[in-house]
Amino acid sequence: MMNKNELKYIQSFAHKKHWAQESVFIIEGPKMLEEALKANCSIQKIYATKEWQGKLGNSGGDIEEIDDIMLSRLSHLQTPNQVIALVQKRAPVAKIDYKSQLTLVLDGIQDPGNLGTIMRTADWFGIEDILVTEDTASVYNPKVIQSTMGSCFRVQVQVADIESMLIHQKLPVIGTLLTGASIYEQKLPAAGFLIIGNESKGIRPALKSLITHPVAIPKFGGAESLNAAVATGIVLSHWKMQ
Repeated sequence: MMNKNELKYIQSFAHKKHWAQESVFIIEGPKMLEEALKANCSIQKIYATKEWQGKLGNSGGDIEEIDDIMLSRLSHLQTPNQVIALVQKRAPVAKIDYKSQLTLVLDGIQDPGNLGTIMRTADWFGIEDILVTEDTASVYNPKVIQSTMGSCFRVQVQVADIESMLIHQKLPVIGTLLTGASIYEQKLPAAGFLIIGNESKGIRPALKSLITHPVAIPKFGGAESLNAAVATGIVLSHWKMQ
């Protein structure tokens, strides 16, 4: 039987300070749990309805049965989905070989849904590493985690001093700018960095000056702008085709 302290602890993950301080993060739903197990993540605790008790198999974690009422009290979703789990955070990779891959750089992406969708898109195109500025949404925000649909277990996100890192790496830097050349007319480098800017302000000036391959996605209709996650998908698709 779940006690009040445990209930409050799970509910506390709705607050930002817990995303950074705790050694675990929260996931919800059978699909997310399946992806976590597939990625060999360390599961600290699972809370599941009786219907799902027999379907969890060897999860490697402590399983506690809860009813639908308790599930709704624990869940951060509008529609609770049978399973909630606490997953151990993974230690970041100490050194990334930037010279052999395209690394995604996010400059102030603040919408959790956008960040999660970008991570999912990166995973689709085989991008394993994402660097973010400090003002980017937290990867452990439950809304971010859920919107990745499991890609959070395969794509590594690290906060970095982007400007300093780009200067010292001296690799090609692709940046999405309104003044850039059409993405469809550009030959993109196989390795380097791709910067995606803030949803409303774009790429900050200090990083703009480091872009070696400014690109733009041509507009054919009347929309004022493109969603940051959609723009990421278009650029990555073109890059992958080459």
